[in-house]
Amino acid sequence: MVTTVQPATTSTFSPLTTWDGWQQFVDTPHAPARDAGDQEWTLEQREDYHARFVVLKTPAMDTISTAVRRLLLLNRGQQGGARRGLIISGPATTGKTTAMQQLGRTVELADRRRHPNQDGRLPVLFITVPPSSTPKMLISEFARFLGLPTLERMNQIQITNAVCELLCELGTQLVLVDDVHLMDTRSRAGAETSDQLKYLGERIPATFVYSGIDVESSPLLTGVRGSQLAGRFKIVRNQPLRYGSGADKQIWHDLMRTMDSALRLRHHRPGTLVTHAAYLHARTGGRMGSLSHLIREAALVSLLDGTEKITKKLLEQIELDSAAEQRARAPHRHRMPSQRQP
Repeated sequence: MVTTVQPATTSTFSPLTTWDGWQQFVDTPHAPARDAGDQEWTLEQREDYHARFVVLKTPAMDTISTAVRRLLLLNRGQQGGARRGLIISGPATTGKTTAMQQLGRTVELADRRRHPNQDGRLPVLFITVPPSSTPKMLISEFARFLGLPTLERMNQIQITNAVCELLCELGTQLVLVDDVHLMDTRSRAGAETSDQLKYLGERIPATFVYSGIDVESSPLLTGVRGSQLAGRFKIVRNQPLRYGSGADKQIWHDLMRTMDSALRLRHHRPGTLVTHAAYLHARTGGRMGSLSHLIREAALVSLLDGTEKITKKLLEQIELDSAAEQRARAPHRHRMPSQRQP
């Protein structure tokens, strides 16, 4: 019998790959968007608001959420064997981890509504695959999330048994594993780590969701092990948003409108981000991570310098990640007309 571990009560920041950190994430709603002119809303509070800002709901997030809801139902009556799972795959900075975390938060909050006043439950577990992972390193990440002591004298089998027993007790429904592209199944350690994940999927009555960079072209889905994984998991591509067809542009403009309306800058001109929608797409390549970085940093700079508005000139001054900057400097970059912009 494994003793149920409770999350620590602390105000200190903890990573989402620990029980306490995950609970902080689930329990902390986004700060309310008060009126920008509210004099009681301090500069520091507005900086915190724009630093976190909004989570944009993309079509891929809707697809992922629908797929996981169906898998949770499908796997509910599965007593053993090959439970079905989901792989979220796509290029870097397209919002895969954010989509996975928001999915987990939604599932956990729904579970709390179904099981009120039951503190001894852990519906969702979130870990990341360590670099150059071994099976023991991987299962130790599960144990670390749960707060289980993993003494040096404990071997991989002992840690695995303790983790599986506790997750069964806690009623875990969803296991989220990020950065699975780090498992190189061409190496012995990577292959054995992949086998460990497969084994955990059979021992723990939960739905597993993996996330990684371009998983379908990684070694993870090659060979005998890869064919087994491909036979159990469906893949959802989390691609950069396009800006070609009318429908593509409508989706992008709706996202810009959502971000624009969420800004709380005292001299912000409503609709500015929609006006610069084409530029913003060209600058970020339609990648949610780059877009979020650009708008949040621009908002913070405008708060610090007192202008409290986002202009195209300010956006041009914000330097993004090197990959985004290289894409933006490519010859095919779409330039906005040269007329003066607000």
